[in-house]
Amino acid sequence: MQEEQPLKPANILNIVAINQGKRPSTDTTPRATPLSPAEVKERSAAGHHIVDARSTADFSAGHIAGAVNVQLSSSEFEQRVGWMIPDNEPIILVTDSAANAQKAIFNMAFIGMDQFVSGYLEGGMDAWMEAGEAVRTVPQIDVHTLKHKLATNGLQVLDVRESDECDEGHIAGAHLMPYTHLVPQITFPAQIDKLALDKESSIAVTCATGKRSSTAISIMLKNGYKHLYNVTGGMEAWENAGFEMVDGAGNVCRVG
Repeated sequence: MQEEQPLKPANILNIVAINQGKRPSTDTTPRATPLSPAEVKERSAAGHHIVDARSTADFSAGHIAGAVNVQLSSSEFEQRVGWMIPDNEPIILVTDSAANAQKAIFNMAFIGMDQFVSGYLEGGMDAWMEAGEAVRTVPQIDVHTLKHKLATNGLQVLDVRESDECDEGHIAGAHLMPYTHLVPQITFPAQIDKLALDKESSIAVTCATGKRSSTAISIMLKNGYKHLYNVTGGMEAWENAGFEMVDGAGNVCRVG
């Protein structure tokens, strides 16, 4: 079965080509080119992917529509960019400082993706908004509010952790799909169309701590989902609150 095979990231061919000497690796420290809001808007319209490397909170407070949130603070930043962005396609970075833009492209050089960075938004989101450009926001929901809403209004839950994580304990009734399955990988088509979730439904998205869920939300927004909530603190906060979880077989494994 395709689902049982190891998932290969979208940029794996790039990594293989570098390892085989068929594509040059970066020998010097890569530098990200500053771009004005107008240049970012123009390049985005031409198909450049926007990777917003800021925190989940900053992304949620206001981001460029269509941006994918992959937090630079994650120890897996460059790998996660490799999962989310197709191979050989241009990337624009959004960060909270010029220094972090340079840090992001430096980290991306470890998997050869620095070569695809066309620049970063100079001045960050402040410059974007000062230029009169629109932003999109993502509402947050804490685990106490989530538990209340689950009992009162049928809010849906999507857990985007890996299968083994979900099997150890997840919210009863949650839909389960790893965030890497929401986009196409090299040998695995995107599974987002298989989500049994209506795009008009209100959906709380969770992971372990709230980072991967924000990445998943940014992908879902690009695919027409409209009413999404990021669960702050993720399943760690849910467990710390003492709320009930079920295991992979549907049996209660933690009781509040």
